[in-house]
Amino acid sequence: MRGRVGVVAAVAVALAVSACAPEEITPASVTFTPDPVVTRQPVADPPDDPIPAVSWPLTGADATDADAALLARPSIAIKIPNEGTHSRPQRGLEYADIVFEQYVEAGIPRLVAVFHSNQPEEVGPVRSMREMDANIVGSFQGPLVFSGANPNVMKYARNTGQLLIAEDVGSRGFFRTNDRSSPYNLHVNLATVLEQAGDSPPPPQQFTFAYPSSLATAAVEGTAATHIDLRMSSYGEPGWDWQADTGIWTRTEFGEPDITMDGNQISATNVIVLFVRIHFNWGLPVSEMIVTNSPGHIASEGKFLPILWTKADRTSGYVLTTEDGRPVSLAAGQTWIELIPNAGVSAGHANFS
Repeated sequence: MRGRVGVVAAVAVALAVSACAPEEITPASVTFTPDPVVTRQPVADPPDDPIPAVSWPLTGADATDADAALLARPSIAIKIPNEGTHSRPQRGLEYADIVFEQYVEAGIPRLVAVFHSNQPEEVGPVRSMREMDANIVGSFQGPLVFSGANPNVMKYARNTGQLLIAEDVGSRGFFRTNDRSSPYNLHVNLATVLEQAGDSPPPPQQFTFAYPSSLATAAVEGTAATHIDLRMSSYGEPGWDWQADTGIWTRTEFGEPDITMDGNQISATNVIVLFVRIHFNWGLPVSEMIVTNSPGHIASEGKFLPILWTKADRTSGYVLTTEDGRPVSLAAGQTWIELIPNAGVSAGHANFS
């Protein structure tokens, strides 16, 4: 009897415990959807501004890191012969920012090389001045360096107010070399020229430049060409060949590379052909440099374009426009300007191919 009671008691306890146990609950299935993740792409850096903060006025090249004193110095224009092997090769010509080639007696070519961003230690040979030189360089506002001049030419240049530096008027810095006979051995030291430049200002910008160079007017609107064939006279037949790999024109003389004393072939980023009328004054041929809407061509980036050019007076800059009157821009870099006769004497020519 007692055993049954024990069993019953145990069962009762078990039931009681079972009755008091918490009910097992299965939680409801809940799906949580988070807010969508917003992925932000990093903002791309703006493209570099191709326009330099500071540029050399005669080439348009970046001068941001240039010394302020160098930017403030005047340009130096130097008369240099360019006829035959007795005057070529020249020293330092490859450093000029702008070079003009002109027609003098009997069609002999002579150069006016303008140095500013690069001024080498010496340049030569140095030769005589002509009447048009003061008009060619008047807009640069710096000294004109030469050796000798017709008395009438000298008087004219002085009356214009052009600063003249020449051996035969007592200027310093000229010296003779031993590699050639006179007069083709006269060179000049540019640092000594600067000492005599007085308060001459730095040159104003002469041309408009495009940045990048692919936006230069000839590059955008011009006709492709890889060769420029020019004839100034029987003494001067320069040529220019486009080098696509380096983006420059390289110069030849009568089909042969035009090499300086340091072994560098003359080159330019821009080649400008300006047709000029030649008249005679004091028995000397003179290129007319004060003109309005005279024809010409410009070559940049492997293309060429007909243009018009104007120079209002001696100290005014060169204004280049398209044939319909829009401003012309160059590629930043060195520029050669070929002054080709088209009237007054046997006319030269300019062919692009």
